[in-house]
Amino acid sequence: MNADSADTAAGQAVYTRKMLSIYDLWVLGISNSLIWKCRTKHILNWMNQNLTANHLDVGVGTGYYLEHCTFPAEEVRLALMDLNPNSLAAAAKRSARYQPEVYQADVLSPLPDQPRPFDSVSLNYLLHCLPGDLSTKAVLFDHLGPWLNPGALISGSTILHQGVPRGFLARRLMHVYNQKKYFTNTADSLDELQSQLVSRYTDVEVKVIGCVALFRARNHTPG
Repeated sequence: MNADSADTAAGQAVYTRKMLSIYDLWVLGISNSLIWKCRTKHILNWMNQNLTANHLDVGVGTGYYLEHCTFPAEEVRLALMDLNPNSLAAAAKRSARYQPEVYQADVLSPLPDQPRPFDSVSLNYLLHCLPGDLSTKAVLFDHLGPWLNPGALISGSTILHQGVPRGFLARRLMHVYNQKKYFTNTADSLDELQSQLVSRYTDVEVKVIGCVALFRARNHTPG
């Protein structure tokens, strides 16, 4: 296992069954509201704006957003992608009504072929958990490219370290999380996030709430 793979493993290893059992309360309830200053409802509303009925969710967490989001059609094709089997199991259970496809994969590595690409992809709270800076993390967008149809919507959220307001509690908790390698975001900035998206996609929009960046873009359409 190389250093990047080890760091990727460290970032996702925290998601044990025990941790997942308190994740919604601690992260989506307390941390989002009181520390990161971006209430979970803002992230859910953002996700709802960028969903299609042919959707891939990457970095699935507990599956909270998939349980509570509103797809634009009754017939939904949903796929889950994560490196952590505990997260995949939790999210698959909460979204079972959609009979999701499940893919265990590291998005920082090339992905297998996908014969049926998707029309939208969401990446919530994934980037700040990945090793490296945004210029290296952004390779995941390239790896996801063949899995997306032309014109597909790319959206998500990430906690930034630079270029956003961070209160005392946010600075302290971010420092602890970076030390433990739960986060690797000390070099993650608003400008770099925007730059990486603009270099790959069209119709890029980034909105900041607290120290969270909500982003969306559209996959290039040939011709």
